[in-house]
Amino acid sequence: MGICTAVGLAIAAAGTLAMAPASAAVTPGTATLAFDCGSYGSGTATLTATQDGTAATISVSTSAISSPINIGANSVRSTLTLTKNGSGTTAFTGNANPAIPAGGPVSTGPLKGTVASGDSLEAASLKVVVLGITATCKATSPQSPGPFVF
Repeated sequence: MGICTAVGLAIAAAGTLAMAPASAAVTPGTATLAFDCGSYGSGTATLTATQDGTAATISVSTSAISSPINIGANSVRSTLTLTKNGSGTTAFTGNANPAIPAGGPVSTGPLKGTVASGDSLEAASLKVVVLGITATCKATSPQSPGPFVF
C-alpha cells in the first residue's frame, strides 16, 4: 500500500464522522483548502467544524486518495495542526474511523480540540498514521472562504 493512498483514505473518511449539530456557531462551518503530502500525493480537502462550548471537532474529507487494502475500524490516527489567531498553533487529534474497504476513501475523525470564544483557526498541516506509515500533508492554500472563527 502506498503512503499516498493511505493518507488520502484517512483524510476522506474524516468528513463522514462529525455530523452532530453544533450548539455554538462556527463561522464558516465548512471550508476547503489544497494540501501537498510530498511523494504521497496532493489534492483538495473539505474541513467541517462543530462546537459545543469549549469542545470542538473538525473533520477532514477528500477523495484524492483511496485505500488499496481493507483498513480496520479505529486504526487511523490523525493530527490536524492549525494556526491559532494568526500566530500560535493548536492541534486537533483523533483515532476513530469506520472499517474502510479496499478501494474506498479513508475516513478519520472526528478530530477533537479545545477552543475559546473568538478563536480564529486555519489549517496548516495534517499528519496521518495508517498501518504504521506516517505522512505529513502541508496546506498549500488558505482556507476558503476563510479561517474558522469560534
